[in-house]
Amino acid sequence: MSSSPEEARGPSSAGAPTGSQEGSRQPSPDLAPAPGWCAREVEVELPGLRLLSLEVQVARRGSLTGSSPRDIQGRLRELSNRYRGAAAVAVRREPVPAAYRVFFRHIGLDPDVMRTPIEAAVLERLLRGGFLSGGLLEDVLLIALIDTGVPVWALAADSLEGPLGIRSSGEGERLGRSVRAPLLPAGRLVIADASTPLAILFGGLAPGHEPAPSTRRLALFAVQVAGVPEVYVEEALWTGRLALEQP
Repeated sequence: MSSSPEEARGPSSAGAPTGSQEGSRQPSPDLAPAPGWCAREVEVELPGLRLLSLEVQVARRGSLTGSSPRDIQGRLRELSNRYRGAAAVAVRREPVPAAYRVFFRHIGLDPDVMRTPIEAAVLERLLRGGFLSGGLLEDVLLIALIDTGVPVWALAADSLEGPLGIRSSGEGERLGRSVRAPLLPAGRLVIADASTPLAILFGGLAPGHEPAPSTRRLALFAVQVAGVPEVYVEEALWTGRLALEQP
């Protein structure tokens, strides 16, 4: 596990990654996800908690919030057909989703009340009759989640100051750099860059740091917990990158 930012200065299925993009390839070492830092006290309390990130240059035409291309919408239909009835109900027992459930309980969250990302997505599929398109970026992140069980988020890369990591919020800190950003309670687990919390762990992003419809450079990040092999996290990030970087 990496050290804190001050020290580092620079600081298929939900059960098995399948390489969802046609012609999927593995990243070369220089394009592999970068490990994030983790504050020492968090590392000690929550062994196995890690963050990996990957920068993406969007090559898809149009808006990130606009309609997805046919290949992305086709993939959503495939995944909708895979997760019907019993298969959807059984998701929580797959190894990767189960690991996130255990982690939620470890940090005081009841996964039957605040559902893990994969369970929330599958429940939504059952309620709505399918994985419905919500725009290019939302669809790509959903595909990565459903394919691997690992949740992926996106920040506007140009809004970051240094690498991302995990720490606890301090007294009086805000979620984002805006003076109108919401105040955080001290001790909340957050995703931060070198100076500022930018997302709540497994929660919302800081206002002003979400990708805009015209954003072309993204920082994708995924959170790994104990029991989730790193290959699943890398596959989730690589799935997102392939989908967004192809023209």
